[in-house]
Amino acid sequence: MFRDKKYHFIGIGGIGMSGLARILLKFGAVITGSDMGEGIVLKNLRDLGINVKTGHMKEYLSAIPGGVDAVVISAAIPEANPELAYARQAGLKVVRYAEMLGIVMSLYRGVAIAGTHGKSTTSGWAAFVLDRLGMCPNYVVGADVNDLAASSGVGSGEFFVAEACEYARSFLNLHPTVSTVLNVEEDHLDYYRDLDDIIDAFGSFMRGTRTGGKIILNADDVNYQRLRDDYESKKDQYRSHQIYTFGMNNPQADYRAQNAVLTSGGGYQFDILFAGRRLGSASLKVPGVHNVYNALAVTASLSAAGVGMDKILSVIGDFSGVDRRMTLLKSGKGIRVYDDYAHHPTEIKATLSAMRQMCQFEGCNRLICIFQPHQYSRTRFLIDDFASSFDEADLVIVPEIYFVRDSEDSLQNVNSQMLVDKINNRCEKLSGRNHQKSEPRALFIETREGIISEIKNNATSGDVIITMGAGDIWKVADAIVQWLR
Repeated sequence: MFRDKKYHFIGIGGIGMSGLARILLKFGAVITGSDMGEGIVLKNLRDLGINVKTGHMKEYLSAIPGGVDAVVISAAIPEANPELAYARQAGLKVVRYAEMLGIVMSLYRGVAIAGTHGKSTTSGWAAFVLDRLGMCPNYVVGADVNDLAASSGVGSGEFFVAEACEYARSFLNLHPTVSTVLNVEEDHLDYYRDLDDIIDAFGSFMRGTRTGGKIILNADDVNYQRLRDDYESKKDQYRSHQIYTFGMNNPQADYRAQNAVLTSGGGYQFDILFAGRRLGSASLKVPGVHNVYNALAVTASLSAAGVGMDKILSVIGDFSGVDRRMTLLKSGKGIRVYDDYAHHPTEIKATLSAMRQMCQFEGCNRLICIFQPHQYSRTRFLIDDFASSFDEADLVIVPEIYFVRDSEDSLQNVNSQMLVDKINNRCEKLSGRNHQKSEPRALFIETREGIISEIKNNATSGDVIITMGAGDIWKVADAIVQWLR
């Protein structure tokens, strides 16, 4: 289907785009691409023989001998992009990333993992389990899977695992055999009107599951019932699906975790039940309660896809995570440095809670969070939720907001100092209630250099530092690592 076809990727450096490019290359397609940045992703693509250009120029596309069969673009590429503008003018076929991903997935038994949080970890975990069981999966994940050393892979098996992104309703291009929704919250409010609009999109994703397919939902999620009601009220009577649920607290959940015990390193050991019957137990390497939910989602999704439960439980505890999810970068001078992708209040709370639990076992002086807000619009709409998400940190350092896909209105109505003020105001209120734990204080330090200077001058042995955000805050972590060497 793809052999000898020519595809040009605009924005090929993105995790999803680069992964899809690799898959099509292994199918025998001829791939070219362009991206604004340089880095390890583009180097790796070039090492595979893909002709990747830096920047965007129409000549990158017009000069390809014999033209192309299609131009593949990510949701982030604007119509003003010179290569896309040329493709439109020349009448070339233009396909969005999610549409092409859907075409590839349609050839397999697809497992699509959606949700506001946890998509990369859970889809990577599912791919890992299938790989460890020798089932040779195809997969595209939004981050490198530590145990697989890649964010995508082409196998000879029947399964295709994909992270299903809700931005711009991209996931509606996917029609998997198993559709999993981990959770639903307000996010991407630069695109969605409100929570009702978001729930409608996720309901549509569920209804797009192949006829006879399975849907997996989190019965503990705050919006579970609203999501299920939306699905039921609009479902196609001619397209039947079976719904399974997972959770820890809801006694009606099909897959449940019980007797969860915190172990050293912050991971959990727990029993897994289905319909009230104990199936076995799992002991996780990855820390945090949120990963208990992710493990349940993997178990339910792969079981619904036809993988034996005994096989799933035999390897699910071996998973070591995905890149930039509580990733330990360096331990030196008595200071530990972690990096994490969290950029939504719920993700921040979950990550810092897991970090605090790790500190209980391993000991630490202060838990220092260096958080770079991602998008002015997200910060503006969720600023109160952000302010309450850092309670487990002893010190929060905030640089200026990372700009991406933002409107002038959002730029004028929010900044990092406003977030810092709200964190400190909350800190004062909590301190007035005689909380036992040292409450956080927040600093606005605009530049990378200023943050690094603050850490060098004030970090002491026993401190745990975590950089957090979806932008380029990882560069601060790298600089701190260099200092510790």
